[in-house]
This record gives sequence, C-alpha cells and structure tokens, in this order.
Amino acid sequence: MDPDEFEHASRAVLERYPGDERGRMLHAPGLKTAGTFYAFATGDALVVKLPAARVTELIATGEGRPCEPRPGRPMRQWVCLTPAGRDAGTAYLLEAREFVTGLREREGARQ
Repeated sequence: MDPDEFEHASRAVLERYPGDERGRMLHAPGLKTAGTFYAFATGDALVVKLPAARVTELIATGEGRPCEPRPGRPMRQWVCLTPAGRDAGTAYLLEAREFVTGLREREGARQ
C-alpha cells in the first residue's frame, strides 16, 4: 500500500473515530486506539492486527503474508497485506480496529 493510499485510508478511519491516534510502530506510520496499535504501513504493505485464525486464512488464500520484522520470527496476530485500492485498505483498518477494541473489552470483562 503506497503512502498516499495509507494516508487516505487512515484519514477515513480517523474521521469515523476521532479519538484514535497516529503513531509510529517499527519506525513506520501507524494507527492506534487507547494506546494500542492496530495497523501500520511499511514499504508496499499494510500491516494489521487480526485474530490468529483470520491471519491464517489471509495467508492461506494468498491475500496476506506473515509479518516478520526479523526473518523467521513472525509477529503473532499480525499480517502484511497489499490491498487493492483505498476502499480495501480502509476495510482492513476497520476490521483491525474492531478486533483490537474487542480484545480490550474482553480483557476488561475478565478483571
């Protein structure tokens, strides 16, 4: 995902969720909610945090590839994607945000 597409998709999400923030993750521009990152862009990839089963599905279908900042050490629940356009990028960002906010809610309910 080129930087302009990431910027456009990010802006769409931030307009919908003005409490979310921009930040840097692994030296790359990213998005976070309540201090938790759910996406960042690096090179030509959009990297999003999703449930492990969804990550496995995206990799199996060829839509995604493991996020491996260090070769051979994939980040759990993160997947690299090359969305086909801005709308697809925005949809992945929203999916990742939904996952991260749901995790936080489930963790809060356990305490």
